[in-house]
Amino acid sequence: MITGPLVHPPLLEALASSGHGSGVLIADGNYPYLTATGPGVRLIHLNLRPGLLDVTSVLDAVLTTVNVESATVMQTPAGVEAPAQEEYARRLGEDVPLEQVDRFAFYDRVRSPDVGVVIATGDERLYGNLLLTIGLR
Repeated sequence: MITGPLVHPPLLEALASSGHGSGVLIADGNYPYLTATGPGVRLIHLNLRPGLLDVTSVLDAVLTTVNVESATVMQTPAGVEAPAQEEYARRLGEDVPLEQVDRFAFYDRVRSPDVGVVIATGDERLYGNLLLTIGLR
């Protein structure tokens, strides 16, 4: 019996198969999972219904299992705020750089063969996608 805070078997297996430099996308409910992921990516569906599970909740669980060396989010258009991204920065801490890139550059990064895990959530917040890079620390 697993006794840690993360008990989802397919997600544990996918994270355990990832290593230093591997990418893990925790995606909001608006993310185009079929067209903006790379071949061979493990897609973990946690999106039972809109709003039920958000990216922050998944991030908290993932952080109990892997170390993160950097993170990337989508840059918002001028005048648009993304409170979720501020929340991610707080959760990740000052030692984890959080880069913003434009939407299409973000999709290109997720399509990279270095991204091995995509976790689909029901998060309804705009610009809620978070791409993590697993680290050693």
